[in-house]
Amino acid sequence: MDRGLFIALEGIDGAGTTTQAELLEKWLKSKGYKVHLTREPTTWIIGGIIRAVLTDDLKLSDKVLTMLFAADRLHHVEKEIIPLLQKGVFIVCDRYFLSNLAYHWNEYPKEWLIELERFAILPDVTFLLDIPAEVSLERIGKSRFEVTLYEKLDKLRKVRENYLELAKVYPNIVIIDGTKSIEEVHKEITQKLQEMFNL
Repeated sequence: MDRGLFIALEGIDGAGTTTQAELLEKWLKSKGYKVHLTREPTTWIIGGIIRAVLTDDLKLSDKVLTMLFAADRLHHVEKEIIPLLQKGVFIVCDRYFLSNLAYHWNEYPKEWLIELERFAILPDVTFLLDIPAEVSLERIGKSRFEVTLYEKLDKLRKVRENYLELAKVYPNIVIIDGTKSIEEVHKEITQKLQEMFNL
């Protein structure tokens, strides 16, 4: 390929995006591709501020937080994603702009949210790992000591609905049953990539 492939993984908390992103990075490297694994919020300064808000270490309004997500992403795109794609590197991104839309879709005007993400380039494919909110909270409870701002049952149910609605709006979104085993989900993702891009 003249340019790298841009792959994003999305889903509510506990869906397994981080685990699947790491497995996908290893699989792509085993196929001989140059791969860069990244995530949002990023490790840049704005991403650090976002994480502090999510864990309740810093108080900011939700509207400011929504704008910070978009700013973090734009910086991510300009400084990391586009330059690497142009060098032929495959990007695997654990969460991207759909997260910002899904988590705030019912709180602010949709036109405003979409405008915030105007400069976020579209991934070649986004894998949406779909799980019920109840499964999300069960997984979170087993794996983490702290619960972030968004990890409440009613909120997660609504966010899941938003993700599924957005999957009908944006192109190249593949919905994967995230309740399956880690191995089954990984196999389905790699099979879809082989079908879509002849990897």
